[in-house]
Amino acid sequence: MAQIEQSDKGGKKKKGAQKKMSIHVDFTPMVDMNMLLITFFMLCTTMIKSQTLSIALPSNEKLEESQQNKTKQSEAITLIIDTERDDKGFVVSETDEATGNTYPKHIVYYFEGKPYEGSFKDNDVDGDNFIDADKLKLKEQRFRGNTDGMSNGIRAILHERNKEVLAQVDELKKQWKAGELAKGKEANDSVFDARAREIRNDSTLTRPVVIIKAAPNASYEAVISALDEMQLNQISRYQIENINATDSLMIFSYLKSKGRLPQ
Repeated sequence: MAQIEQSDKGGKKKKGAQKKMSIHVDFTPMVDMNMLLITFFMLCTTMIKSQTLSIALPSNEKLEESQQNKTKQSEAITLIIDTERDDKGFVVSETDEATGNTYPKHIVYYFEGKPYEGSFKDNDVDGDNFIDADKLKLKEQRFRGNTDGMSNGIRAILHERNKEVLAQVDELKKQWKAGELAKGKEANDSVFDARAREIRNDSTLTRPVVIIKAAPNASYEAVISALDEMQLNQISRYQIENINATDSLMIFSYLKSKGRLPQ
């Protein structure tokens, strides 16, 4: 508590001299009160819940050992991600002719099923060790968003391959937005997540199996863009693998056929 003490040093004082007061404040009770208030607010305050991104994780379907690393040719689609860079190693940009927007030049080479027609033989490779372009099923796309509600680039390819799942998820979204799945927001969200997961993992639906491979020049952004496409297209069966020598040979053979082989 505060105390006021009068200073009296003795001796004669001049008539009308002002008395000097000494004020002493004890801060101990105030410190105690502050600590009690801090403890009170810590116990009574609701902490902000962390905001997390809900992603479509790969399914945990159980496979026999003989089935691992194998899939139906009709379901498989392989994406080989690459990034074009300049002489200094910086990512090159390009302009989309349809929209006029500028994007990093991330290239998606893809093929459905097997990468070449028929069976691959030694005589399909020429003297310069390039694969016959007529045999290759390799195609090229880009990462593009939607325009007027329509998918573009590699998204359109994946959307078409997973259209049965997407159709059911879209119908489920309408019920979720209308709050028809369950009473209460949290219950409605929980039911939506559970049912959407069931749809993504429904083996009776036609679903693709996507294999993602990154070329040596591919940037992290390109790989993340590929994973984003898995999320946006509700694809649950995908995996990331290392690019091999055959993949590189296919890309060089494809570029040679298009007259774009780097010097």
